[in-house]
Amino acid sequence: MSQQLPSPSTQKSQFRARFSNLRVSRQSGVFGLAEIIGLAGALLILLLVVVSYLYFLVPARSRRAALELERARLQSQLRNSQDLLARGQSIDATVHGITQSLEAFETAGLVDENRGRMGLYDSLNSLIRKNGLRNTSGPSYTPLEPVGSKASPGSRAANTKWQSIYPGIAISVTVEGPYQNLRRFVRDIETSKQFVVINTVELERATESSGASDTGSSGTSLVSLRLEMTTYFQRAGAENISGD
Repeated sequence: MSQQLPSPSTQKSQFRARFSNLRVSRQSGVFGLAEIIGLAGALLILLLVVVSYLYFLVPARSRRAALELERARLQSQLRNSQDLLARGQSIDATVHGITQSLEAFETAGLVDENRGRMGLYDSLNSLIRKNGLRNTSGPSYTPLEPVGSKASPGSRAANTKWQSIYPGIAISVTVEGPYQNLRRFVRDIETSKQFVVINTVELERATESSGASDTGSSGTSLVSLRLEMTTYFQRAGAENISGD
């Protein structure tokens, strides 16, 4: 017994019925299978992008920022080291120049203590006579011991005030005469070969006790000048250094 095949019209009706059922099923749901698969793939890709950004890009940026800060710090240390090196070389040159200047001053600007002491006495008395002045007080001489040496009780105050690394003498003198003569006297002291430092200068009119000496031969008023000075000499062994 042979099976009968459906007629073409029947097949067409069945196809239409299936198509209508499929269209109704698609319309009844928001997402179909294809949409769900596509959405899942998109979410997976988005998740991969977020994970890659958080796992790779953010740490890389942080490390780059840290490396840039480290580079800036190292460059700053390098500049500081170069500045310190240049400053050290400059300081060494400055110290060398100061040392040479000090040695030149001590060997050429200062004289031996014994020779300088006698030269100071003669020079000061000669300048007083040269400028026509009258010595009313002094000169008094107080030895100045170098710093660190034991001073005698009588010279302790003078040493404390004018003491230096060099041995020296504190001089106090009061002279009277015309003002112009006193000016020349001070100038001569400052320009003399002897290294003398004028610490105190006091000027006043000559006292009445001077009597007829209150006025000069030309009738000009006399002025009293008091000077506090110090002079310094070479340290022991300075001549040997210069001789070497």
